[in-house]
Amino acid sequence: MLETLRAEVLKANVELSRRGLAKHTFGNASAIDRAAGRVLIKPSGVPYETMTAADMVITDLDGKVVEGTLRPSSDLATHLELYRAFGEIGGVVHTHSHYATAWAQSLHEIPCLGTTHADYFRGAVPLTETLTDEEIASEYEKNTGLAIVRRFHDLDPMEMPAVLVASHASFVWGPTVGAAVETADILEEVARMAYHALTLDPGGEQIGDALLDRHFLRKHGAQATYGQGRGRGRSQNA
Repeated sequence: MLETLRAEVLKANVELSRRGLAKHTFGNASAIDRAAGRVLIKPSGVPYETMTAADMVITDLDGKVVEGTLRPSSDLATHLELYRAFGEIGGVVHTHSHYATAWAQSLHEIPCLGTTHADYFRGAVPLTETLTDEEIASEYEKNTGLAIVRRFHDLDPMEMPAVLVASHASFVWGPTVGAAVETADILEEVARMAYHALTLDPGGEQIGDALLDRHFLRKHGAQATYGQGRGRGRSQNA
């Protein structure tokens, strides 16, 4: 299982770079083996084009490295908080993709303006509270994860598999790390669409609940009608 996950996590990280979602080393992807209590994540600061599966770092759920010679991503503690809080997720992706990061840095949620957004996110993509100086000075990455978890106190992380961290960038997740990469790609696209829609009409209103739910629920959940019966299928197109 862990060897398979090594390959999947490597592929996910390389795919972030290939899709232009993570320039330079601005991003990371991880996966969890819950049965083994192990998390696999990109090594810190290693260029995507030179990484190998053997470079992936394996840690326990406390962040202790149990296999690997490189340091894990500096965002490991944030990933771990998400795995602890959201029991259904199997992969986490963090990027500084351009449009999603612009929304985070401007301290705005991404409003749900149309059906493309509604197909994947059940409402506006939320924004965390700004971290305090004390939170930044002490266990910054862990506190970033805790800020995300607090923001989701009344949200379903499987219906809203993305968040904007205030003044920072986005984190997304999914049942697998591959699914999380797809969600990161979709998030960047809807962030770009929202930016241009509001440029054309700054007073644009969010989509109504009826149309939002119609589009989201036809792709997700027990009564989904979209696709050919192969499951939830986040990576499928219209």
